[in-house]
Amino acid sequence: MKKTVVIGFLGNVLDFRSRGAKRWEKWRPSISLCMQDSLNVDRFELLHHREDNRLAHNTASDMQTISEEIDVRLHSVENENPWDFEQVYSTLLDFCMNYDFKPDQEDYLLHITTGTHVAQICWFLLCEANYIPAKLVQTSPDKEHRGPKGQYQIIDLDLSKYDAINSRFKHQHLEGTEFLKSGIATRNGKFNQMIQQIEKVAIRSTAPLLITGPTGAGKSQLAKRIYLLKQKRGLIHGEYVSVNCATLRGDGAMSALFGHTKGAFTGAQTKRQGLLARADQGLLFLDEIGELNPDEQAMLLHALEEKSFYPVGSDTPIHSDFQLIAGTNKDLHKAVAEGTFRDDLLARINLWSYQLPGLQSRREDIEPNLDYELHQMEIQHNHKVSFNKTARQKYLEFGLSSEACWQNNFRDLNASVQRMTTLADGGRINEENVNEEIDRLKNHWQTPHQQQSLVSLEDYFTQATLHDIDLFDQWQLQKVIEVCQQSKTISDAGRKLFNQSRLKKKSVNDAHRLKQYLTRFDLNFDDLIQ
Repeated sequence: MKKTVVIGFLGNVLDFRSRGAKRWEKWRPSISLCMQDSLNVDRFELLHHREDNRLAHNTASDMQTISEEIDVRLHSVENENPWDFEQVYSTLLDFCMNYDFKPDQEDYLLHITTGTHVAQICWFLLCEANYIPAKLVQTSPDKEHRGPKGQYQIIDLDLSKYDAINSRFKHQHLEGTEFLKSGIATRNGKFNQMIQQIEKVAIRSTAPLLITGPTGAGKSQLAKRIYLLKQKRGLIHGEYVSVNCATLRGDGAMSALFGHTKGAFTGAQTKRQGLLARADQGLLFLDEIGELNPDEQAMLLHALEEKSFYPVGSDTPIHSDFQLIAGTNKDLHKAVAEGTFRDDLLARINLWSYQLPGLQSRREDIEPNLDYELHQMEIQHNHKVSFNKTARQKYLEFGLSSEACWQNNFRDLNASVQRMTTLADGGRINEENVNEEIDRLKNHWQTPHQQQSLVSLEDYFTQATLHDIDLFDQWQLQKVIEVCQQSKTISDAGRKLFNQSRLKKKSVNDAHRLKQYLTRFDLNFDDLIQ
């Protein structure tokens, strides 16, 4: 059996109710803990101020009168001002750091009824931070019998044990996750899990976030939603400042980011604040961060680490405390290896890194995003916008097929819906609108290479061999060889060719499937790409 140890302050008012025998008729919080039938106190660590030394010894004597087995240990603490938070917290922290806690042998209860409000708050903070491996205990007088025993209640700060609180946390996380997704009921499991984690990080951390992914995958929109979520929770008070670093060129890049003084360079006729200064107490989104030059990278790293920087032409630093979200479609690790991106800056911004998948990898999310885009069009045009049933089905079938490459991801989907709603009479998209849009998308996605004729099989087979291959297989082979020639590896080619069937398999091996197919015709991937 573990021993029960109570830690608490002596109440110089509540623990001193009267003298002589009458004191046993009054409720005294520290004494009452030792009188509980359902609580066996083995040791009481009683903290007291030096001027209350006599009361502390009398209280300890009364505790041992109740039970000779109680080991009462008195601790005199020195606080010039018991209402000074810094003093009290430092004193109690010293007590905790010097105390020999043995949680495997003893259970600890932290008595928070006595002591000043400042002491009670400090106890709570130390307990929550696990400096004290204890549960809180609160005592109160028994209002019915008005006897000395009173009652007590134990409060466990492990919030996961409280169903109602845990349920509320889950509801808040769900609400935050839906907010980050703009209310879109996405169906891709990996994407949903990633957004759930981003929601937790956004609420709990101010460290930089790195969001990678192809153009049009939604990096800018996610960054803005993170800012709005933090603002909604009262976690951020400054502006949302966004800039595409690819638009920052030459001498103007440094000035745009860090500002400049009047006369700092030719043409600097007035002082400029700069984006980092504007983002103070807010959030700075640097899209395409891989486009920054080495000098801007060095200045940015200094601003992140020191929360200050020097505007161009100034010897006086500017303070700015902002959270950074960086976005890029580049491989920054490769950029570091090539010497175009600083490894120390990447290490600084890569604490939380998330890769947004393109629309091709989230085809199950095309339908909910289609509904979202339609709703946005309704808001923009202030009237109902919808498909007829056949037109919607045809558009979704095309969108989910291998013909739809969604080259620019959600930008392509947004533009597509805009075109159809603009051309639809009465806000009703019909089959004719869909057919026209499908042709437009197919033409838009064709590259010059794709517009050329397919590869010649005569480069790989003799006329006699081709004579024995069905025309169906010849057309298929031409396309397979074309995809292989456009791919860096056999795995990359396999992912493109088996883009739908691979989603239905628990374990995928695209390279093996493609190798087997090519072997049927005595072909080798390495020979095809030479």
